[in-house]
Amino acid sequence: MHRSGLLRTPLALAFALATLIPIHALAAPPAAASSATLPSKQYRIQDFIDTVGVAGASFSADESRLLFSSNKSGIWNAYSMPAGGGEWTPVTRSTTDSTYAVAYFPHDDRVLFTRDQGGNELNHLYVIDRDGKERDLTPGDKLKAGFEGFSHDGKRFYVSSNERDPKVFDLYRYDAAHYTRELVYRNDGAYQLGPISPDGRWIALAKPTTTNDADLFVAELGSGKATKVSEHSGEALFAGQDFSPDSKWLYYTANDRGEFAELRRVEVNTWKHEPVQKTDWDITDNYFSHDGKYRVVAINQDGSTAIQLFDHASGKPVALPKLPAGEIRNVSISRSEKRMAFYLNGDRQPNDLYTLDFGGEAKQLTRSLNPAIAAADLVDSSVVRFNSFDGLAIPNILWKPHQASSQAKAPALVWVHGGPGGQTTRAHSAVIQYLANHGYVVLGINNRGSSGYGKTFFAADDGKHGREPLQDTLSAKKYLQSLDYVDPDRIGIIGGSYGGYMTVAALAFHPDEFKVGVDIFGVTNWLRTLESIPPYWESFRLALYKEIGDPATQRDFLIATSPLFHADKINKPLMVLQGANDPRVIKPESDEIVAAVRKNGVPVEYVVFDDEGHGFSKKKNQIEGYGKILNFLDTYLKGDGAPRTGQP
Repeated sequence: MHRSGLLRTPLALAFALATLIPIHALAAPPAAASSATLPSKQYRIQDFIDTVGVAGASFSADESRLLFSSNKSGIWNAYSMPAGGGEWTPVTRSTTDSTYAVAYFPHDDRVLFTRDQGGNELNHLYVIDRDGKERDLTPGDKLKAGFEGFSHDGKRFYVSSNERDPKVFDLYRYDAAHYTRELVYRNDGAYQLGPISPDGRWIALAKPTTTNDADLFVAELGSGKATKVSEHSGEALFAGQDFSPDSKWLYYTANDRGEFAELRRVEVNTWKHEPVQKTDWDITDNYFSHDGKYRVVAINQDGSTAIQLFDHASGKPVALPKLPAGEIRNVSISRSEKRMAFYLNGDRQPNDLYTLDFGGEAKQLTRSLNPAIAAADLVDSSVVRFNSFDGLAIPNILWKPHQASSQAKAPALVWVHGGPGGQTTRAHSAVIQYLANHGYVVLGINNRGSSGYGKTFFAADDGKHGREPLQDTLSAKKYLQSLDYVDPDRIGIIGGSYGGYMTVAALAFHPDEFKVGVDIFGVTNWLRTLESIPPYWESFRLALYKEIGDPATQRDFLIATSPLFHADKINKPLMVLQGANDPRVIKPESDEIVAAVRKNGVPVEYVVFDDEGHGFSKKKNQIEGYGKILNFLDTYLKGDGAPRTGQP
């Protein structure tokens, strides 16, 4: 999985260009496969995509049902099922636009959900009302809206919207019975909105100055007065996490005192700060159950997610259930605080939904892996590190095919995540497992500038894109060549969004290094991308300019680091995939690089999906796109360039 952050978190600056394709200390790469019988079968891309995606969990008012999202129909829709397991009931039936469940109402079974239009990211918030009909709660053109939570009593809910000013998100409070609303925070300061206190009096706000520096404020909704609570020297990221159940404290994370984000709290009105929790890795999330009985913490632990649960009153940890291999994620605790829902995810374990009655046993509600796939045929990832050209240790996630050995050397790919500032983590990835199943070694590089490895590492790519971070990918190639089961002459590079930029940059600036490149909606012209960013990125536009370059003052630098202006150097086969409605990396980016490289007389394959944006959410498009990636790699990386026949 690729981490791209949440919209409330300053690390979300790192970054809005992150790809939506899903995807431990110094560790040795995995040894050769112990059995020549694995994989027992090479599966089609349809088999991998027929694994059912599930996400989100909200308990109904009586806690008898769960609301969640799934792509079971081929397109994401909202579903419900009994909290103890059973048949799914479709809640939405979209056949065109991906639709995602938000929540049940606290006192009845009305449902909130969100969708955009063809991947354009202009999400609206909808309700399925008492009469069963859909209603748009945020009507209008060219606006973007999001759900910000229910009030503690459930009689109101909060919605962010940029309808007043496309550049900023204001906060509205809706009456849960009649949907009348009032503006409760006019965001004239272009802050990023954060958590709201249970008593409805306070909101946390973030103000980024760079991708490595963001201040934290607490504003009173009644007066709008904002108080800065993040005094510090140097660059540091502060992020509001949640208010205490009594609304007296804001819990927040900050990395001003070390490499990693620790958890503290600040008392509103007195502005007194207290430490809460510190680890050797970033604490990424902290939130409370409805009445504050439990506190949930998530830690980004060397490319894995570690969940901790605490009894808030005593501070004592609450034991989580012992489960099969995988990581607990996305914990959701019911309003009664008697039960929780969560997901289990691992390399060979796609997201499965579980419930747990506290004091009882966990119950698995879904079995997402396509039963046509034997889990043993999939591969476990490992965390490996290599030293880059300047000695900097680079962490990576490595997927080694079962069939690769020193006697049967395999082709390999350097997989570059989105961002800049994203992270490749250990998780189930249908496309990576598909490539590994067909004999490709995949190295998910966390090049300098990736999140999760300390603020110095995170800042190490600032103003250096196309240079030092790109050099890390060349060192990754050398690392792969050192593995006795990798064919040293058959190494390619692949990535989405910023990773797509790195892919095309590698082919343009180091044309003899990689045998092929696969660019998935990647930036190729920084001038255009930075000048055409959506207006609702205003809160971190200047931070983005400081990270990448300012088109008004650094034009020459951006031209020098944009592959489009150096496309005449590309002499290796290139594949490009693009969503026509992408608001982040617009289609002309891909159109122009394809046209420019085709002039060089090298093979270029271009795949465009008219109903997708920044990421391919529909199964039919995933089947086509990922299947074509394998065919391209089989032809130009594994093969001799002769066209392949048959179904991938």
